[in-house]
Amino acid sequence: MSIFGAEVIGTAILILLGNGVVAAVLLSHSKAQNAGWIVIAFGWGMAVMIAVYAVGQYSGAHLNPAVTLGLWAIGNVDAGDVPKYLGGEFVGAFIGATLVYLAYLNHWGPTEDPGLKLACFSTAPAIRNTVANFITEFIGTFMLLFGILGITSNKAPVATGLAGLLVGLLILSIGLSLGGPTGYAINPARDLGPRIMHAILPIPGKGPSDWGYAWVPVIAPIAGGVIGALAFDLFYPG
Repeated sequence: MSIFGAEVIGTAILILLGNGVVAAVLLSHSKAQNAGWIVIAFGWGMAVMIAVYAVGQYSGAHLNPAVTLGLWAIGNVDAGDVPKYLGGEFVGAFIGATLVYLAYLNHWGPTEDPGLKLACFSTAPAIRNTVANFITEFIGTFMLLFGILGITSNKAPVATGLAGLLVGLLILSIGLSLGGPTGYAINPARDLGPRIMHAILPIPGKGPSDWGYAWVPVIAPIAGGVIGALAFDLFYPG
């Protein structure tokens, strides 16, 4: 399987299961309605784990432009492969978001709050403050890259096949610890791709797609991911 194809499939799985759990918790008449943040964070962690195991052997399962650019910054990804990763990640995000829309087709209309509908596609801050929101996303993605490199540079979890599970638990940990202020996008494709689909899809009663905030969960994760990868490479050379 090509890098592009693997990243399309992996990111589609990630968004389907990740945004799917958000929709399950937030949309009216869902059997999981009001299940809470722990369910959302756990669901995202398991979504990452499943996606990593599904395509990791083909592309390394970046599933995230911040991961791709962070690994490229430390020389772990060839420059010629970067567009293949980024293209696959965004196409996969479009597909995954569309599948969430279809899976919850009967629940968009009964859900009155347009903000809840948008939250099933993209993130928004609990308290809107551009600097603070940027810092939160930066720190979260710094920890993501630092943690991923820590896990994958250890021979034991890689050899035993536990790396995917540990990365999923890393996502769970970041969500529980750092997800409260912004909803922890920590992934430009995860936020921007579904946000575009929110704008395009015929969702009844939807509001605006909050484009004024949209740059924060794109730029902050890229910056945090690159710096996180460079920091790991600096602290643990070779």
